[in-house]
Amino acid sequence: MRQPSCLARFVTSAALTIVVATALAGCQTTGMSGITGALNARAEAPADPSRTAELAGERYRANPKDPAAAMAYGQALRAIGQRAQAVAMLERATLANPGNKTVLAAYGRALADNGNFSAAFDALSNAHSPDNPDWRILSVQGTTLDQMGRHDEARRYYASALNLAPGEPSVLSNLGMSYVLTKDLSKAEDTLRQAYASGRADPRVRQNLALVIGLQGRFAEAENIVRADLPADEAAANVAYLKQMLDGKTAPRRGGVLASGD
Repeated sequence: MRQPSCLARFVTSAALTIVVATALAGCQTTGMSGITGALNARAEAPADPSRTAELAGERYRANPKDPAAAMAYGQALRAIGQRAQAVAMLERATLANPGNKTVLAAYGRALADNGNFSAAFDALSNAHSPDNPDWRILSVQGTTLDQMGRHDEARRYYASALNLAPGEPSVLSNLGMSYVLTKDLSKAEDTLRQAYASGRADPRVRQNLALVIGLQGRFAEAENIVRADLPADEAAANVAYLKQMLDGKTAPRRGGVLASGD
């Protein structure tokens, strides 16, 4: 199986933001958990992402200064691919809520999701302080540095995040994908296996591990990892997609290296 040199570049351009930026969405800093609760508390909220974004937009427009409403709307906009709109709206939210680090973190997350990595790094740097660091934000900062080609710096941020959250699988996964960017696949595999061994690992950690193993030509092993704990139809779809990626015939899906089933 060939290993095209361009594959690592476009794989990690999605994968780094996929797994890690998701961790920031679950940040437990003040106000962040309330957003998730506000979204999930709506028993009548539809599963359709477009309708969810419409409802979140109505709530935000009713009170543009409400930080929870702004962050919920930003999350909903990203879910339907309106990343630039999410950036613009959350920028206004930071102006309406000066000093609110949770809003600033959401703005930095949206910037990273939109490919504005330098601006994202700056915003995230202001979303926490050296005397009160947040491992989730440090991890996302690492991904932005990786996207800018500053891999050694990125790994220092991952190390700082792991000092605060030892063994955290999302951080280990980002570190593993950082090694993919520099084509150190052996070290990437070792790091991703550490993440995969955690009982707290996100399904996308497993998918990243399968990808790295597949890049080394061990497709049967990668396929077994992809199939683990998934219904037969989803497993088959993921295996087919993995084959396409490893053949260089397709780019990763936005929002996940493979269909995660979650």
